[in-house]
Amino acid sequence: MKNQFTVNGGEDRQPQIIQSITAVFLTAFVLLFALAFILMEKQEFSEGENRYLEKFPEFTFEDLKEGKYTEKLQSYLSDHFPLRDMFMGLKAETEIALGKREIGGVYIAKDGYLIEDYAAPENTDKIVGQFEKFEESVNSAEVSLMLVPTAVTVYEEKLPALAPVRSQLETRDEIYGRLDFSTIDCYDALMEAKKENELYYRTDHHWTGYGAYAAYTAYCEAKKITPLPLSRFEITEVSTDFKGTVYSKLNDAKIKSDTITVFENPENRLTVYYEDKKETTDSLYNFEYLDKKDKYSMFLNNIHPFIEITNETADSDKELAVIKDSYANCMVPFLVNHYRKVYVFDTRYYKGGPSGFINENGQITDVLLLYNMNTLDGDLGIGGIY
Repeated sequence: MKNQFTVNGGEDRQPQIIQSITAVFLTAFVLLFALAFILMEKQEFSEGENRYLEKFPEFTFEDLKEGKYTEKLQSYLSDHFPLRDMFMGLKAETEIALGKREIGGVYIAKDGYLIEDYAAPENTDKIVGQFEKFEESVNSAEVSLMLVPTAVTVYEEKLPALAPVRSQLETRDEIYGRLDFSTIDCYDALMEAKKENELYYRTDHHWTGYGAYAAYTAYCEAKKITPLPLSRFEITEVSTDFKGTVYSKLNDAKIKSDTITVFENPENRLTVYYEDKKETTDSLYNFEYLDKKDKYSMFLNNIHPFIEITNETADSDKELAVIKDSYANCMVPFLVNHYRKVYVFDTRYYKGGPSGFINENGQITDVLLLYNMNTLDGDLGIGGIY
């Protein structure tokens, strides 16, 4: 009896010991992460996600009352959580393994594509109004608008079955139908070109050079310009390990990388001037970005309020102003072949609105407004075009 009591007592204590050890490890784990959060240096910018991280919110009673303070605090804690990228990747990898095909607004599509969902627009009236005001403010140049559908529309067949995606073409057609100036449809050109080449990156929200070339041919058709055939360009694969902005929302290391291809006309003699940096170069690319996470920024050397491009070998003396988002950055290398000067405006940062510059430079014959449909509704640059 004595031995049995001792054995049974030991068995009873084993679960308690395991629970105690588990509690100690969990407590130590939580404390370790809390200490790491407090002590670690806070980054302002995430290269992996290509965005600025949330700053510690300034406390006000009004924000606390409206719930804004707690929302900002939650975003701050989420952005600076230790090993955040690793945990994001593990979460995405687990969900994909379990068969989930939509994660945080990103569809796990066929052929390795990660395709962002398209939300219902909220600012269509404001956008139309800005485009109208801008066109009315330009005195002599001919204004054209090109709204570019993204992979969610052009590669709709790659989406998971029954994916509830709103039509970008419906929104585009509504905007086009309400405007009285030239609008350019590049959808048909993209649908034809996708039979031959990949038009969008699988891990990024941008189109590839081949997608930009297809839209360039649509632009040339609308402007009665003869486009250069692809055979006139030196086509070079400059990177095979690009993982873009959509990949950064998942961080699953098993997702394959993209290839970046550049198109250069060897006959061009270019002078590219970046006004904000007071720098001049002879290339439309900054290959230093290929050593960074944000490789797409190699096109037009990332973000600049105003760029002036001169091509001494262009096939005309005309001048073009491009008001754009980042989709235009890899289309400009095609446009420069037909204009002696191309002025590029990023109206998120260009102050004063570009119409004044265009009117003061009467030699500008054409203006192209170019935006992609997926970010059009929230693009802060739209508010700065006029």
